[in-house]
Amino acid sequence: MTEPHSPREGPAGTARRGGPASGPAPVPPPDPGWDRAPLAPEPQTDRLQYLDVATRRIARGMDLDETLRELRWAAVPAFADAIVIHLHDPLPVGDEKSAAPVVLQLHSIDRAPEARTALLMPHAEYTDVTERVQPVLDGRLAKLLLAGQPAFGDADDIGPAVAELLGPAASAPGTLPQGRRLIIAPLHGRHHVMGTVVLLRRPERSVFTGDDLLVASQLATHTAIGVQKAVMYGHEASVADTLQHTMLPSSLPEPTGVQLASRYLPASKTAQVGGDWYDAIPLPGNRVALIVGDVMGHSMTSAAIMGQLRTIVQTLAGLDLPPHEVLHHLDEQAQRLGSDHIATCLYAIYDPISHRLLMANAGHPPAVLLRPSGHAEVLRVPPGAPIGVGGVVFESVEMPAPTGTTLVLYTDGLVESRDVDVGTGVEALRTHLQSTRHGHRLSSLERLCDRILAALAPGPRDDDIALLTARFEGFPPDSVGYWHLDPHPLTAGQARRLTRRVLRRWGLDALLDSTELMVSEIVTNAVRYASRPISLRLLRTDVLRCEVTDDSPQVPRMREAGPGDEGGRGLFLVDRLAQRWGATRLSTGKVVWFEQRIPKEPPYHGS
Repeated sequence: MTEPHSPREGPAGTARRGGPASGPAPVPPPDPGWDRAPLAPEPQTDRLQYLDVATRRIARGMDLDETLRELRWAAVPAFADAIVIHLHDPLPVGDEKSAAPVVLQLHSIDRAPEARTALLMPHAEYTDVTERVQPVLDGRLAKLLLAGQPAFGDADDIGPAVAELLGPAASAPGTLPQGRRLIIAPLHGRHHVMGTVVLLRRPERSVFTGDDLLVASQLATHTAIGVQKAVMYGHEASVADTLQHTMLPSSLPEPTGVQLASRYLPASKTAQVGGDWYDAIPLPGNRVALIVGDVMGHSMTSAAIMGQLRTIVQTLAGLDLPPHEVLHHLDEQAQRLGSDHIATCLYAIYDPISHRLLMANAGHPPAVLLRPSGHAEVLRVPPGAPIGVGGVVFESVEMPAPTGTTLVLYTDGLVESRDVDVGTGVEALRTHLQSTRHGHRLSSLERLCDRILAALAPGPRDDDIALLTARFEGFPPDSVGYWHLDPHPLTAGQARRLTRRVLRRWGLDALLDSTELMVSEIVTNAVRYASRPISLRLLRTDVLRCEVTDDSPQVPRMREAGPGDEGGRGLFLVDRLAQRWGATRLSTGKVVWFEQRIPKEPPYHGS
């Protein structure tokens, strides 16, 4: 916003001293560095040329300040020697009319160098110009705003309107030039008053004519449309930006065995919001799904489709399907949203216990793996076709993920631009990661994300960027107990003995009784329905976690046991004893799990 109480130092320019001008001088060609043109008498054709250039300049403004700056530069000194702009506060959005009274806020003042001691005040400061105006109901200014037509400063009863806009001191003798050297032009949009413009000329200059009133009307009309466009543009940009950010994860989970960090950067033109997204979803067995995707196009529709696809992916991840099946079902659901919506997606599952990575790709730029040795590798996963094409077979590829390995997932905005193709950009990313091999293990993922963006996306961006990094830490082997057990009546006793042995080795004797009881109840329930061997897994992290997996899809539920029932109370015991517990249906059956808090060791007090 231009400082309202001091004149803005505009482009240099002086009025021709040969005599007063009878109309506006031509506006120079649209060039940010143009000097204000000298004034001289012009014929009507020059007036039309002036209007043509001036209105095109005003119309090209993309935001509010730029639109009003173009108005000031077009008006002063070519058409007037000073300009005062007030805007509706707050600026109205949309077509709905507000019942609140109109309030005008001073936005900016500008004047030609020759007018600095001749207009508005004989002093260099604008201390008496009214900053905030609430037009008097049924007053002259209110009627002028309602009519939406410009008026000369010598019109009937115009004095109160001038005093409301320019302050009471404007009525003092000698403050304003005499005659038709002042025009008040309301900025009237399609449905709302957007503000007012006051145009003034020096006494040495000729008065405004009837044709000048038409010129002022055209300037005000195009400015009002530009202001309305800027307000709508900013509103849509804010809505789109909010829409996309609310659909992205507010925070990343903190699964055991992996560190995560992410970044999202919108395109430089915020209103052109895209459909980039990322996600990290905890899975049974302390695994984690890592996803990055991109809906084609830049619009609020793209952001909305992105939100729907992300929700579908979260639902599919809850079924614990392998990556290629997730992409297959996602492709089917995307086609139901419409054939015009195409997206790319990369879906990976990291298992910290087996130190393995399983990944499938649907037309997305390849992931990059930075190994502990410092070697950066572009992962060769069959890309498949984008989501939404239909009839595509996706393939999951499994690979080792040693401790200390860092996985980098991203959208094409990071590696592709008008000047760089995807292949070149991916190689630049790989080269940059490999150049950071010295000490990369000591560098945090947050710092790594910042370095990647600084190296590959330092300037304005044509596309959004989503970046997700994961550093694999894995589970230490001595913190895992894992067994396959045949389903028979003695399996529960075998599970209790294995649990007792491991907990004693881990020094968790305080949890023996409760853990054995809960393991026995869950294993007994699994044996009742399983047709194949069940698995029992104990994990020691900051909590003790037990998982029992079987091939039956029937998920157990707590129910009230009758007085004569022999069973039905097991899950009530688990619910009472465990810190947390749950059951998840898998593509091959289900897993029932519970967690207990590990007691802290008492502090050692030496003798």
